[in-house]
Amino acid sequence: MACCAAVFVCSAQEPGPAKAEEVLQKVCGACHTPQSVLTTRRTRAQWQETIDKMVSLGAKATDEEFAAVLNYLSAQYGPNAADAAAATPAAGAGRRGGRGGAGAAQAPRPASSAAGPDDKHVVDAAAADRGRRVWAAECINCHGTYARGSDNGPNLVRSDIVLHDRYGNEIGPFLKKGHPMQSGSASANLTPVQIAELSHFLHQRVYDTLRGSPIFQMHDILTGDAQAGAAYFNGEGGCTACHSVTGDFKGIASKYDPPTLLGKFLNPRAGGRGGRGGRGAPPAPGVKQVTLTVTPPSGQPVTGVPVVFDDFDVSIRDAAGEYHSWTRTPGLKVVKNDPYAAHDDLLTKYTDKNMHDLLAYLVTLK
Repeated sequence: MACCAAVFVCSAQEPGPAKAEEVLQKVCGACHTPQSVLTTRRTRAQWQETIDKMVSLGAKATDEEFAAVLNYLSAQYGPNAADAAAATPAAGAGRRGGRGGAGAAQAPRPASSAAGPDDKHVVDAAAADRGRRVWAAECINCHGTYARGSDNGPNLVRSDIVLHDRYGNEIGPFLKKGHPMQSGSASANLTPVQIAELSHFLHQRVYDTLRGSPIFQMHDILTGDAQAGAAYFNGEGGCTACHSVTGDFKGIASKYDPPTLLGKFLNPRAGGRGGRGGRGAPPAPGVKQVTLTVTPPSGQPVTGVPVVFDDFDVSIRDAAGEYHSWTRTPGLKVVKNDPYAAHDDLLTKYTDKNMHDLLAYLVTLK
C-alpha cells in the first residue's frame, strides 16, 4: 500500500522545466514549431486561451500533459513572476477545457513598444509551405497566387477574418460552415492541421504584402521593350529637354539597380520635397531644390528657397543665407522654379508600358 501511495505522489508531482519542455514539444510540435508562439509573453489566463484554441484545432494530449504545458508556459513565458507563481501542480485536473486557471485573475497585458497587436501571428515557414500546397489545390483559382484576389474571388490579404485570425481560430470556424473549394470537396472536411497550415500561409502573404516578411523579394521588373523606351525618352517623354545619355545619364545603370532606377525617374525628389512643405530645409543628397523668384512692384527680383509660401505671405532665404519676406499683393510677382515639375506632369501621362519600356532602356545605359 505504501508503494502504491509513493507511486501516486510521484506521478502527481509537477515535472521539471526540462521534462515540461519535452511535453511542450510533443503536444505542440505536431502542427508547428513551439518557438513560433513563444515570441510574445502572455498571462496565465492568456496562455489558457491559446491552449483552448489549439484543442479546438485538434491538439491531442492528456489533462496532465496540458496542465504541464500551461504551468511551464506561465512560469517561463509569463509577463512577471507573480503571474508564474499562480501556477499550481493540481491545475486543470478536473476538466479538459479548464486546464489550470479558468478562475485565475488575469494580470494586465504587458505594454508593447511596437505598433500592432501584441499577439501577432508568428509564421512557421515550414507550415506555410505545407499550407501553400493546400492553397494551390483548393483556393488559388479564386483568390490568386498571392491571396490578393482575382475576378473570381476577393483579396484575402485585406480580409477581416484573416487579419483577426491567430493560428486558424477564425479561418477554421469559417471553413467548417462550408465554403466552395476548387476540387469540389467540402471545406468542412479540411483537417485542423490543414487549417492551421493555411493560416500560416495566409499570414505569410499578409506580411509579404507589407514587406515585413523575411521571404519578401522584389520580382523581376525588367519586362519592357528597350527600343520602345529609347523612342519614348527621345520623343513623347520629353526627357532630352533636361537629360542626356552622354551627360548626366552616362553610366546611370551602373550606379543603380533596376528597382532604384525606376524609383529615381518616377519620384526624383527621393522623399525630399521642397517648396511649401520644405520650409527652407535642405533637400536630400543629390536632390535639386525648389526655389521661388520674387519680384516686388519696385525693386529687383530675389531668388531663394521658400520658407513661407501661402495666399497671404511669402518669405525666402537666398543663396547667401539672407532672409526676405513680403505680404502678398497684386503687384508682387512670384514664380515657382520646380526642377521636377516635368516629372510630376509625366505621372499623369505615363502608361504601365511607358514606364517599363523606359526602365528597360535606362538599364542599357552602362
